[in-house]
Amino acid sequence: MGPIDLVIVWSFIIGFGVIMYVVMDGFDLGVGILFPFAPNEESRDIMMNTVAPVWDGNETWLVLGGAGLFAAFPLVYSILMPALYIGVFLLLAGLIFRGVAFEFRFKANTSRYLWNWAFAGGSTVASFAQGAVVGAYIEGFDTADRVFVGGPFDWLTPFSILTGFGLLAGYALLGSTWLILKTEGELQAWAYRIATPLLVAVLVVFAIIGIWTPFVDQMVRERWFNSLSIIWILPVLTALCAFQIYRSVRKRYEARPFLATMGLFVLTYLGLLVSRWPYVVPPEYTVWDAASSYDSQLFLLVGVLFVVPVVLAYTAWTYWVFRGKVTADSGYH
Repeated sequence: MGPIDLVIVWSFIIGFGVIMYVVMDGFDLGVGILFPFAPNEESRDIMMNTVAPVWDGNETWLVLGGAGLFAAFPLVYSILMPALYIGVFLLLAGLIFRGVAFEFRFKANTSRYLWNWAFAGGSTVASFAQGAVVGAYIEGFDTADRVFVGGPFDWLTPFSILTGFGLLAGYALLGSTWLILKTEGELQAWAYRIATPLLVAVLVVFAIIGIWTPFVDQMVRERWFNSLSIIWILPVLTALCAFQIYRSVRKRYEARPFLATMGLFVLTYLGLLVSRWPYVVPPEYTVWDAASSYDSQLFLLVGVLFVVPVVLAYTAWTYWVFRGKVTADSGYH
């Protein structure tokens, strides 16, 4: 029996870290996107308090994914960073503005409206940048001799702009279902009202992206349409999740809309992975082309095997401690 293929192991670790970030930080970014449209200032206080105990822990997964990508697949990092520099900068700037707003908003009096906009604007910019980066990844990158040779704005195309707005709508839907789960009264009723229109917006944008993608990506076209494949079960399951969101919102369930929306994101993410695997820098380089040496990956893996369980444990503990409804008189701050 030969040595374990650590490239596969690290692909799973980074893929897991990315989806954990998307579903966990996605709902608190969604709360920020919805912030300007809340019924009143008290509702905004409650909205922020629902995510205040967990938002910074959620972003741990972004650090894990980024650091793991740099260490285990340096070629990916060396190509994607120059290609997506502006998009990544906007993402990080949005996260910084949002993080600062968490602390300053509750201390401010006359300037509170500015921190409201910092929180909402940071969440919106970060979410759009994430979606646009995903769109640029789907379209692929111009490379030569393992170096990015395109321009600084190649990542910003009509397709990537559409995926940016798609993720904005998706995170807003995730945020609304989180508010259904964590709030009550007027704010919860408002979250129920906006969930269905947001679901429709997500499905419309995703449908357009699904139709458009085969025309910008030959690999996707061949993988999905040139043979009868089991991967077609993914869009079927995605449609079932969408129906469950609609049904559970209509029936005024509290936990099911959030869980079904998380399922929607996970299945969409899996669809992206199976469409691209094993190409990690499309359209040329596979995970094996981009990987660091076996010894390097093995050394890093030892550390990750200790870190990931700790992160999972304190994440679970945090959500357990701050379980239940958040009200105006029992907030985190």
